[in-house]
Amino acid sequence: MAGRKKPQVVITRKLPDPVETRMRELFDARLNLDDHPMSQDELADALQTAEVLVPTITDKIDAALIERAGPNLKLIANYGNGVEHIDIAAAAKKGIAVTNTPNVLTEDTADMTMALMLAVPRRVTVGAQMLIEDGKWPGWSPTWMLGRRIWGKRLGIVGMGRIGTAVARRAKAFGLSIHYHNRHRVAPRIEDELEATYWESLDQMLVRMDIISVNCPSTPATFHLLSARRLQLMQPNTYIVNTARGDIIDEDALIKLLQQDKLAGAALDVFEHEPAIKPDLLALAAAGKIVLLPHMGSATIEGRIDMGEKVIINIRAYADGHRPPDRVLPNRV
Repeated sequence: MAGRKKPQVVITRKLPDPVETRMRELFDARLNLDDHPMSQDELADALQTAEVLVPTITDKIDAALIERAGPNLKLIANYGNGVEHIDIAAAAKKGIAVTNTPNVLTEDTADMTMALMLAVPRRVTVGAQMLIEDGKWPGWSPTWMLGRRIWGKRLGIVGMGRIGTAVARRAKAFGLSIHYHNRHRVAPRIEDELEATYWESLDQMLVRMDIISVNCPSTPATFHLLSARRLQLMQPNTYIVNTARGDIIDEDALIKLLQQDKLAGAALDVFEHEPAIKPDLLALAAAGKIVLLPHMGSATIEGRIDMGEKVIINIRAYADGHRPPDRVLPNRV
């Protein structure tokens, strides 16, 4: 890009310092130093002036907003893998390319999924909080703080993509029997490696599992995939872990079943209307029935820097007149 005007890049949230420094070196980058979530009007102003917008999941880039984009906007380089907050079709219609950052958060998200899979049955957060809150632990007792063993249990994975497969590898090492539901059956070599059982019917899988892990993307087809009807299929001893997207589960139905002790527990890193969290979920967490985390599944320093490097590669490819390697097309969303 030497000798050429640097593209004007607007970054909607604060990114790790190494990423922002490199963006300042390469581009005419406008940073969000105080990390405030941009309003729709601020996003509209950015779309009017920027050649490249770098949004995150907290930014709703809908058709109405894209319609207000200025003639210079040519690329929306999303900082993140999920692009459900961007109207890909509207962007394509206006000649704006959209990219994401795939393949960099798989292991981090799988680690957190496994941590939550252990935390709920073994009551990890309940025990830790008890020591902090009253400091009156009476000492070890044979019947105190009993949880459930996960070794030998059946794990049903909803969405056997990169993250689901990484979760399965970890879970197999912990002695779990691997089952999965996916739009397409995975390669035989993966099934053989994991000794995994494929269920074409999600309903049939749900009724037989001890733990359900949600690892599919958020799309119109997966909205409330775990509906009230499907949640009711599960046994009272079943645990649910969700590190994908909140709207894949009917949150109100999940709350009702947990309140009625018709499910053993849940661990949620994502929520249907985040950052808002329903008071009933907070009450269930306070009662020790569920574990809640603030969307931390991919929150590692290494992962966030890797995401930034992907964004930079996509912007540089565009600026050099090449097709960005991680372009997302409407028919692939």
